[in-house]
Amino acid sequence: MHFLDRAHSVAQPGFSRWMVPPAALAVHLCIGEIYGFSVFNVPLTRILGVTQSAPGDWTIPQISWLYSTALILLGLSAAVFGKWVERNGPRKTMFVSACCWGGGFLIASLGIKLHQFWLVLLGYGFIGGIGLGLGYIAPVSTLVKWFPDRPGMATGMAIMGFGGGALIGAPFGSELMKHFASASSSGVMESFLVMGSIYFCFMVFGSLTVRVPAPDWKPEGYVPSTAPKKLVTSAHVTADQAIKTPQFWLLWAVLCLNVTAGIGILGQASNLCQNMFGVPKAVGDGFAGFLSIFNMGGRFFWSSTSDYTGRKNVYFLYFLAGAALYSLVPLTQQIQNVALFVLVTALIISMYGGGFSTIPAYLRDIFGTMQVGAIHGRLITAWSMAAVLGPQLITYIAEYQKAHQVPVAQSYNVTMYLMAGLLVLGALCNFLVRPVHPRHHYTPPDAQPDLAKPAAAAR
Repeated sequence: MHFLDRAHSVAQPGFSRWMVPPAALAVHLCIGEIYGFSVFNVPLTRILGVTQSAPGDWTIPQISWLYSTALILLGLSAAVFGKWVERNGPRKTMFVSACCWGGGFLIASLGIKLHQFWLVLLGYGFIGGIGLGLGYIAPVSTLVKWFPDRPGMATGMAIMGFGGGALIGAPFGSELMKHFASASSSGVMESFLVMGSIYFCFMVFGSLTVRVPAPDWKPEGYVPSTAPKKLVTSAHVTADQAIKTPQFWLLWAVLCLNVTAGIGILGQASNLCQNMFGVPKAVGDGFAGFLSIFNMGGRFFWSSTSDYTGRKNVYFLYFLAGAALYSLVPLTQQIQNVALFVLVTALIISMYGGGFSTIPAYLRDIFGTMQVGAIHGRLITAWSMAAVLGPQLITYIAEYQKAHQVPVAQSYNVTMYLMAGLLVLGALCNFLVRPVHPRHHYTPPDAQPDLAKPAAAAR
């Protein structure tokens, strides 16, 4: 298995860096299926009853732990294994990710066959979640190194795939369940077997295709700018040192607040549309799919834009424009303007996606490229926190409003104003970001002063 080692994945002269984005997309489009997991929610509650839930079948609250556990493990595994990823390179990491993600589906399929929920949770939630974390950070840190001239565009290309994974995974899962459904099976077990196998193959293709640049490689014709930029460093900060800086925790808060606001709408999009405007469920579901397109497109568009505007400026746009847009949502319900509601929420979700894809380039600007993957992995714990906060805030506040006789159509208004307030707080955190103090910069061992020599001379 030595061919998986980092040393065997260094690109030879003449290798085109444009071969790396397809490798990254091969992984991110597969692991992005997590966003489309909801298509399995109801069928997983009918494993015994097939057409309807029977005594002994799992419940929706139980099934929700599969999604939540996978996202929590995404953040934790990215944080724990970030330095391992940097040492071993993207090829080995993406291969291990393929084994965990594809293997997680197969283990979960066995759990469904035996009707053992702990086995499904182990497969999809824990092992699959580790695959998510490894597969998420490895392509991103690699693309940052291949595109020093356009780091925002590079990270946008990869993370766009993660946002678009549901556009493939959700309908693919639905069609497989229809194909395998029978009088004795809801088709979920067989669908997991097929999806796990296909995802494994595509992700292995990505791992075998990916390359890392040689240490002295630069894009042809690229000349690093010598003009000083306040928030773009030429130094490097290690992952262990980065978490000791205020910049890391400010950016942690920036990501957490941006995601908390956006994921609340994305996770409740169908119900939100139905309750605020009284549209049928099919329309609400279509609206959720429509937002996924903007989630995906925003990841590429806004991160590419940040190459020209700077990361800090584009985050100010996310926060300040986003706060204004959130404040408009109750007005769209009040005047019953569905078109305006769709436009406002689509812009919100595009900037939510942009926040994900811009943060790796922001980290690269602040901390350098040496261990940006490991730093990114630790920062992703902000996503895990937001994945809990966002849906809970929007769900429980709306339920509280309904319980106190607030009309259903207006039960989300308070939440929208709260989300706007969170984004204003995010803008403040972004404002406080400054360059890292030189004392945190990495100094190679051979460049460090030899303190023993003066002492010897004195003797």
